[in-house]
Amino acid sequence: MSTQNTPQDAQGAPDGPIRVMVVDDHPMWRDAVARDLTESGFDVVATAGDGAQAVRRARAARPDVLVLDLNLPGMPGVQVCKELVGSDPGLRVLVLSASGEHADVLEAVKSGATGYLLKSASTQELTDAVRSTAVGDPVFTPGLAGLVLGEYRRLASDPAPVASNEPKAPQLTDRETEVLRLVAKGLSYKQIAERLVISHRTVQNHVQNTLGKLQLHNRVELVRYAIERGLDDA
Repeated sequence: MSTQNTPQDAQGAPDGPIRVMVVDDHPMWRDAVARDLTESGFDVVATAGDGAQAVRRARAARPDVLVLDLNLPGMPGVQVCKELVGSDPGLRVLVLSASGEHADVLEAVKSGATGYLLKSASTQELTDAVRSTAVGDPVFTPGLAGLVLGEYRRLASDPAPVASNEPKAPQLTDRETEVLRLVAKGLSYKQIAERLVISHRTVQNHVQNTLGKLQLHNRVELVRYAIERGLDDA
């Protein structure tokens, strides 16, 4: 990724210090990130510890960049991103997550995130990423960008057609369909288990059964299948 500024970058850069909001459900981590960003010259205008709080405070504080964890209580990070970017397309979102799953990155970008960084990143990598995100430059942890964004572009521009002899509805149980919909929304198996009040193992069994019925091989293919059929918007 080039770091060279362009006229468009200059126009997109905010005047004065970049206003940042940090969202993470772990107070020590949230405070540490906010402190590092403040010491690096950013204006940390708000923090939040859950999804609903993040939406309320972001709309009040109007940050330039939202540094967002995906695993939040109450409302998943992808839903926070979707709601805030949907109402304010000028908001830039940098996901800072412990998850490197390709499906999580894909769903974050689909929800409107500009960048995706793993929590293993250094402070310098984080501050550089926030600056790039503020001007609309996509930033991704090395190893994720090419594979996952390529997958996303193919999905967005050329979704696989449904064969004319394919049944209009997959032969899934109601619970399998419910799990598939939550997988497509970017929830982890643990989050799905908590949402549906079932065990983590039961979620895994439903996913494996669904993969077998749909003749798919992994979670990435499962998410693509669900998104192509609009299950993530259901």
